[in-house]
Amino acid sequence: MQSDSALRLVWIYPDLLSTYGDQGNVLILEQRARRRGIPVETVHVRSADPVPEGGDIYLIGGGEDRPQILAAERLRRDGGLHRAIARGASLLAVCAGYQIMGTTFGGEEGQPVDGIGLIDIASGRGEGRAVGELAGETDAALGLPTLTGFENHMGVTRLGPGVRPLARTTVGVGNGDGTEGCYTGRIVGTYLHGPALARNPGLADLLLTWAVGAQLPPIDDSWFERLREERLNAVLPH
Repeated sequence: MQSDSALRLVWIYPDLLSTYGDQGNVLILEQRARRRGIPVETVHVRSADPVPEGGDIYLIGGGEDRPQILAAERLRRDGGLHRAIARGASLLAVCAGYQIMGTTFGGEEGQPVDGIGLIDIASGRGEGRAVGELAGETDAALGLPTLTGFENHMGVTRLGPGVRPLARTTVGVGNGDGTEGCYTGRIVGTYLHGPALARNPGLADLLLTWAVGAQLPPIDDSWFERLREERLNAVLPH
């Protein structure tokens, strides 16, 4: 992000992948940036349009099997997201969007479908559907509090050596191996809805920090933290 320009958010394929309210992640980033005096420009990229390469933070959400396959095909052909990430942009990919970023994912009948190969993960179909609250302790290197959200998927995701788990699950399924999501460079993938950034403002601020290239001034989240603590107490085992 240039110091004299607006923060540019790019919301990818809302016409295909925005089933579970994941556009709320865009709204949270807009709000948290503006509360700090950072101007924001948001671009909604429909699946018939090219993905612009000049964004600072890219976001993609969850969806059903067929739209997921279409999104993967179009992102592979387009190449704009790859070029943006190579340029240093950040990315939050949720659920179906998370799976697309890897090498393969499970299609409508569980058949392997090519992802876009942006990160070293591979996903497939699990034996049952994971539905409900998820919580996990985030990787200490990120300096974030307990991760929370809602999951609704049939995915099982295996991480390659080039990526790290976003969190270790204490409640819920996540990737299916005791971990949830992943991160590498400035890319974050997760199965969490809620939306994820509404439930985890620290993760939103991490993406903003990567984009602006500097530590953000604090904002008062005390009211939210009280609600978050109540939610965690209700979800976590005692």
